[in-house]
Amino acid sequence: MTTTFIAFDRLGAAELDAWHTLRAKNPLLDSPYFHPGFAAAVHASGPPVTVAVHRDARGEVTALLAGHRDGTLLRPVGWPGADFQGPVLAPGTTFDPRLLLTGGVRAFPFDHLLDGLADAEPWVLSRRPSPFLDVTGGLDGYLGRASKSGKDNMGQARRRAAKAARELGEIRFAADVVDAAALARVVELKRAQYRATGAADYFAEPGRAELLTRLMGTRDPDFAGVLSTLHAGPTLLAAHFGMRSGGVLHWWFPVYDPAFGRLAPGWMLLRELVSAAPALGLTRIDLGRGDDEYKRRAKTGECQVAQGLVTRSRVRLLLRRARESALATAKSSAAGPALRGLAHRFRDR
Repeated sequence: MTTTFIAFDRLGAAELDAWHTLRAKNPLLDSPYFHPGFAAAVHASGPPVTVAVHRDARGEVTALLAGHRDGTLLRPVGWPGADFQGPVLAPGTTFDPRLLLTGGVRAFPFDHLLDGLADAEPWVLSRRPSPFLDVTGGLDGYLGRASKSGKDNMGQARRRAAKAARELGEIRFAADVVDAAALARVVELKRAQYRATGAADYFAEPGRAELLTRLMGTRDPDFAGVLSTLHAGPTLLAAHFGMRSGGVLHWWFPVYDPAFGRLAPGWMLLRELVSAAPALGLTRIDLGRGDDEYKRRAKTGECQVAQGLVTRSRVRLLLRRARESALATAKSSAAGPALRGLAHRFRDR
């Protein structure tokens, strides 16, 4: 058995075919983060992507994991904007993550490792929920599965949409548009939100806005960027940019105009997107890890993602454990926003 690192743009047809085949066999990997299209877009617009390719004794590809070399670290592809991470492999097979510690790689840190990789258990330091919406059957189907809070908020969103229409103009929702100006506004509003909350600015790094532009232009039926917008008259109230693969949409960069916060436009946008799910061929919207109140209210279920560090250094693992513990304490502390802001700034370092 061998594990080798190959630059994404040097992968051959055999490796890419194996990627698609292994992913198709494993229903746990239906998130667009595991589609090679995501790695391709990241590689073309940002830090180079390298792929760990694991072959069995017969030379057949049995697992792949895309990431970025950062000195002696191997980070998951798309870090720190990857809400699901892990190897692409067939169900029931194993992959020892220590195989990644080769070719100068001394550690593999992860913060959204898809739960279920038993071989990673010794290096898991914590787990957090990653909520989702089952949107099978559109709005009616969702309401049949939603909590009372979710139903109430969707009802309020309908009434507030009517109010916005009276005050601002006709409500217009576009589920999937290619609109460079609207995408630029998404980035602008998201950066303002980062500043207001003290979170690290994802778009401060060059290439990340370009990544969204590249994904928006990707129109593959099996993988694409999705930009959704909600207007009242000429005013953009809310928008969202995410990715989809098959029947799964990943809720990635939702924004709303704070000037209209009283209308809760984010809920209005989410309601429209749930309603449009059947026409879009969607059955699930992944909201991503986070304890945001709207996620707790809206979700119909959740999975778990793990945080940890694969390393042969016990000292390094203990230091990472102490860091995770300190950040968890900061987030839950009664000291409030100051410590939570600190946790946001250091969460992805």
